[in-house]
Amino acid sequence: MSDKKSATALLEHGSIHPSDGGQFSFRVIGPCCRLFDREELPWPCSRLAWRSKEPSWRRIGSRFVPDIAARRCPSYAIELLQPGSKPTSTVLTLFSKRFSPVMQEWWYSRHPRSRQASNLKPFF
Repeated sequence: MSDKKSATALLEHGSIHPSDGGQFSFRVIGPCCRLFDREELPWPCSRLAWRSKEPSWRRIGSRFVPDIAARRCPSYAIELLQPGSKPTSTVLTLFSKRFSPVMQEWWYSRHPRSRQASNLKPFF
C-alpha cells in the first residue's frame, strides 16, 4: 500500500475534480456503496444448498453483496463533465485510493448502528 494514496476523508458534495489521467472532470453527487447483484448472473453463485448428490439451484444469502473488487476503494455517484457534451450521471470507483481502516469500516459496516440516520460521516 505504499504506492497507493489513502482515502481518509469524503469528497464534498458538488466539488469538481479531474480524473487521474486528466481525460475528464467530474462533479461529486455523494458517496455510495458499490453492490454486486447476484440475480444478474445466469447461474447461481456464492453458496449452493447441497441435497444428496446434486446442488439445489436456490440461492442462499443476500441478493446484493458488496462488490469484492471495489470494497477497499471509495465509490461516488458522480456527474461526468465532458467538454462538448451534456453531463452524464454514473458511479465512479477510485481504485487509485485505498480506504484507511476507519473509512472502510464506515463505508461497508455490518453493525446495526451504521444504519442510523445520524451516521452521515465517519468518526476519526
